[in-house]
Amino acid sequence: MPVVVVTDSSSRLPAALAEHAGIRQVPLHLTLDGKDYLEGVDDIPVDIISTPGVTTSGANPHELTEVYEQALADSDGDGVVAVHMSRRLSGTWGAGRLAAEKFPGQVRIVDSRSVGLAVGFTALGAAQAAASGADRDRVYESAIRQASTVESMLCVHQLDNLRQSGRISAASKMLGSALSIKPILHMVDGMLTLKERHRTFSKALTKMVDAAVDAAAGAPVTVGVQHSGSPELAGELAAQLTDRLRVVTSEVIVDLGPVLGCHVGPGAIGVVLATHLEPLDV
Repeated sequence: MPVVVVTDSSSRLPAALAEHAGIRQVPLHLTLDGKDYLEGVDDIPVDIISTPGVTTSGANPHELTEVYEQALADSDGDGVVAVHMSRRLSGTWGAGRLAAEKFPGQVRIVDSRSVGLAVGFTALGAAQAAASGADRDRVYESAIRQASTVESMLCVHQLDNLRQSGRISAASKMLGSALSIKPILHMVDGMLTLKERHRTFSKALTKMVDAAVDAAAGAPVTVGVQHSGSPELAGELAAQLTDRLRVVTSEVIVDLGPVLGCHVGPGAIGVVLATHLEPLDV
């Protein structure tokens, strides 16, 4: 078996797509009233993202060690490349580094410098390189290239969740303080930062689509639309993007899930563009 790619559930890859690509996903955690839930594994209450007192945490070194160890056994010595969410947003990358120390020279850890489907698309880029026969170092380099070129934007209804969790830059806290402002956020140096702000959510969505078209610059792209409990709006946004972008090689629409949903709040919706992926079997 070629190099095995591992990621975490912040990647939001649909299970069928991850399985087809041979990607292992480690669940993140939510805790409510002393009960720990594993994202993608346990039956999590649908209203948990709006429940006071819920907390989230990344995968721990023990969990990652177990997954890396099994992946190494399955790779027949070719190694593991682990793609995790930004180290500035989660402790999972650091836990991965600790776990990798148990397997010297066999596991390489990638800081995707992002979150959500941007992590997933980075993992898919690595998996496609592995499937082509690339060795561990070349798979790692493919992941780094994908991480550095993926575009990720997000519209949220309000910034309270992100402020409380510390997942937004200090400048964005100040610039997005007005209740009437609907921000477009994007990833800069591994942190969510204000890109634009508008007076209505519909205006912000329109401008986000415009920004996505500009970012694609006519190149073939893989399009991801991610949302927090807004599947119909996500479908409408995906249709707009397909209509306006010159070449869409693949399209993925996913819910942000309970862990990320706790941080961005209900109704958030985002766009992710990748220019170096082969067409996906979705």
